[in-house]
Amino acid sequence: MPAPRFLRLVSGFQKMVEALQASAGAADADKVVATGADGRLDASLMPLGIGANTTIVPASEPLTAGNFINFFNDAGTLKARKADNTNGRQADGFVTSAVASAASATVYPMDGVNSGLTGLTVGTKYFLGTAGGVIAAPLDETLAANYGKLSQQLGVAKSATELVTSDYEPVMI
Repeated sequence: MPAPRFLRLVSGFQKMVEALQASAGAADADKVVATGADGRLDASLMPLGIGANTTIVPASEPLTAGNFINFFNDAGTLKARKADNTNGRQADGFVTSAVASAASATVYPMDGVNSGLTGLTVGTKYFLGTAGGVIAAPLDETLAANYGKLSQQLGVAKSATELVTSDYEPVMI
């Protein structure tokens, strides 16, 4: 979507000028800015230290929007993989867009809103499932089939697509 335009006096003449939606740095000083198609300011327009609290790391496998991820050490390199309650991979954060294997994943920390999900029921608590997914029912700690699995509450559904997450400590059953 093209940025909004405004009239500006340039060398004595009125000229239509497009508002800036992303910054290239000092060359864009003193320019009028506009929000992007999502209604938000681009992170490049924000001062240093202000912006989304994210960690950018390589993905060790393909990730889809909404996946909860687990950070791990791969030969000295921090990487992201799908969190999973069956193999002890706790949820450390989530991604909001798909990421190919070996590509850079932008991981949002817990205590945020994961808006990449579908089929949630408002007000329902959700727990870590398998392959980066969520489940509505907590694991039953009395079932032998759940021994060795990870129980981790993730948060509460705000809408059918948004989960307000909290940084709950996982428990090994």
